[in-house]
Amino acid sequence: MFGAVRSPLAQPRNLMGGHIVSALIGITAWKLFPQIPWLAESLAVGTAIAAMHLTRTLHPPGGATVLIAVIGSERIHDLGYLYVLIPATLGPLVLLLVALVVNNIPDSRRYPEIWG
Repeated sequence: MFGAVRSPLAQPRNLMGGHIVSALIGITAWKLFPQIPWLAESLAVGTAIAAMHLTRTLHPPGGATVLIAVIGSERIHDLGYLYVLIPATLGPLVLLLVALVVNNIPDSRRYPEIWG
């Protein structure tokens, strides 16, 4: 969003959708397999990547979002699906707002290229 503003993976749909989809999948995987962390981690990351492809919201940092949902601390796990809202939606939303301001200051740049 700052280094490659024209990249399809850095557009708002991918940014927001990738993190939201990944967070939902990560929390679900943890809830289904809390006693088998290696299985939850593997299924969560693979499923999140596939889901981001299917929904056309591929955003590579979404892989970190899904993994944090599964291997995060007890505080993360205690959030449950609230993790989807805070921090997995609120964080990227703040980042998007900053990117909109910073990337549109110079006349030579325009962000986003595509909203949807």
